[in-house]
Amino acid sequence: MNSEDLNVKSLGKPALQSILKPSSLSKDDSFGFVEDEDRVLLDASLKHFLYCKESNTTPFSFEKAGPHQHLFFKSEDTRVAIVTCGGLCPGVNDVIQSLVNQLSYRYYVKQIIGIQYGFQGFIKEYNHPVVELTPKSIDKIHLFGGTLLGSSRGKQDTAQIVDRLIELDIDILFCIGGDGTLRGAHAIHQEIVKRNLLIAVAGIPKTIDNDISFIDKSFGFETAFTIAGGIIRSAHNEAIGAWNGIALVKLMGRNSGFVAANAALAMREVNFVLVPEDPFELHGSKGFLKALRKRLENRHHALVVIAEGAGQNLFDTANTEKDASGNILNKDIGLFLKQKISEEFHSANFPFTLKYIDPSYILRSTPANANDSKFCGLLAQNAVHAAMAGKTDFVVGHWNDHFTLIPIPLAVSETKRIDVDGELWWNVLESTGQPSKMRT
Repeated sequence: MNSEDLNVKSLGKPALQSILKPSSLSKDDSFGFVEDEDRVLLDASLKHFLYCKESNTTPFSFEKAGPHQHLFFKSEDTRVAIVTCGGLCPGVNDVIQSLVNQLSYRYYVKQIIGIQYGFQGFIKEYNHPVVELTPKSIDKIHLFGGTLLGSSRGKQDTAQIVDRLIELDIDILFCIGGDGTLRGAHAIHQEIVKRNLLIAVAGIPKTIDNDISFIDKSFGFETAFTIAGGIIRSAHNEAIGAWNGIALVKLMGRNSGFVAANAALAMREVNFVLVPEDPFELHGSKGFLKALRKRLENRHHALVVIAEGAGQNLFDTANTEKDASGNILNKDIGLFLKQKISEEFHSANFPFTLKYIDPSYILRSTPANANDSKFCGLLAQNAVHAAMAGKTDFVVGHWNDHFTLIPIPLAVSETKRIDVDGELWWNVLESTGQPSKMRT
């Protein structure tokens, strides 16, 4: 990575005076417009600052999000499209609502349409009509989970998508989705550039897995692990209600175990957290089954939380099958682990009771909690500010307590994962008391 990788593209020089008014506070205390030179440090530690000073290098930094004094698009002539893609996630409707309200009430944009069922909605053969979005039509959607616009997975023809953007006379496209959606948004941007069009493409990060790089959290994540916490509490009651009771809870997390780790820290009754970042073995002196039996012999109950992408090394065949979005389909580690625990303890005549719980679709389809809803609104507001100023091919994020703008290629350059040598995983190990390594 170099400093150029962190610079957000623009359609051109913004020349129109913004209709937004700065704070009416005194000059020294006012909250005003941001400039392109306003940056948020990637690493804000004193150690890194001193290193950069000694080596005479410039610290890496992101562009700070916020309102701009000059706009690229003329508000009354701007036409906007909003699309939601991928799996459901708490807060999607909150983002849609905030986009519409910000565009309508703050920038006086009158032409906002919703594209139904993801990128499919741009392709005419699917025959999904576009819908008009107004403050009145979206005034209560934040009370409901899911997405008002519907969603879908899978790649669509980028050229046809841009053809449709031209036909609809769109100036700004907001894409709400995870890494697959953001890759699609970048491909759309590339096609727009190829045709020398002035259409801005803005991304808003949606994934309960919290696995988008250079963003400290994505919307929906906090709601997901909060709801998971309540389910874990109930699972704990199941475990302690039987002699040698085992409760096994599978949570979402295809490549990253952030939901499982954070839910376990919120509900400290969990005894084992199994995540994709830390492979484990079943058998042997350091294997999971040995550690689980030891826990049962000592305390006579155990609560296990496992992320869906954990333990893929335990299956005989490599994963080759993919879903519509191109993601490798994981083998079902939850049911597999349930079977292996049962086989192991039955063969050893070791008495146990096992309850298996998979609440995945409950987590992703629930409405956002209060803090997540607030976060959704602020992400959307900052995305609108940037897009109206002509910023493009960016995703709005949050880093070091500031909202930021990140080039989409950088955000999807790699999957964010738990650092098993870092603070979060250390906290999980301290909370659960599980062995640091369950493999030889």
